[in-house]
Amino acid sequence: MNRILLLEDDISLIDGLKYSLEKNGFSLNIVNTISQAMESFAKNPKYDLLLLDLTLPDGTGFEVCEYVRNTGNSVPIIFLTASDEEVNIIRGLDGGGDDYITKPFKLGELISRINALLRRVGASKNDNNNFIKYGDISIDFQKSRVTVDEKILDLTSAEYRLLCLLVRNINNVVSRNTILNELWDGKGNFVDDNTLSVYIRRLREKIENDPSHPKHLITVRGFGYQWNEVKK
Repeated sequence: MNRILLLEDDISLIDGLKYSLEKNGFSLNIVNTISQAMESFAKNPKYDLLLLDLTLPDGTGFEVCEYVRNTGNSVPIIFLTASDEEVNIIRGLDGGGDDYITKPFKLGELISRINALLRRVGASKNDNNNFIKYGDISIDFQKSRVTVDEKILDLTSAEYRLLCLLVRNINNVVSRNTILNELWDGKGNFVDDNTLSVYIRRLREKIENDPSHPKHLITVRGFGYQWNEVKK
């Protein structure tokens, strides 16, 4: 049974989420404030997924996301946002979030997003090829660890999945649509081009010596992206 930490202070929404999530086989721990969320995570960080509302009485869900990522934990995180907060979601993705859904939302869509994200994380953990090395990049799938030029990268789960997809297609162009379909299921319904651009920019900042003139993660205009092998 997958364990979910829900940070939400809207009682009417909590009731519906609790019923739907537990009906679909999830174990749910509910907290109503930022301080409660951080305390719960500190006591038991082995959650399978976090659902974080953005606006809480004592702060924002961004703070919890940043706290979790600063501990080195890559647990999947989905933000619950109001329609007027959607413009701020890039901050959440930059802070290590994996996805977001805008209120009001259908509970069935949220369940689908949760299951898709958990499947992707599980697929990464159970990859049959435990280790690959191309040029100056190495990926240890068993440990979900990536090194470039012998430096370990601090990646979120979304960044890790994106990088693995590109490296598996090393020296070949991967289209934006392929990336959206492979990483976020369906036909890219769960993320838009702007979100993908955020992930690409964030990866470059962590990988490239000069992100403005990348040697590894190359944009092929009009097509997509390509990971170039750089010999040591």
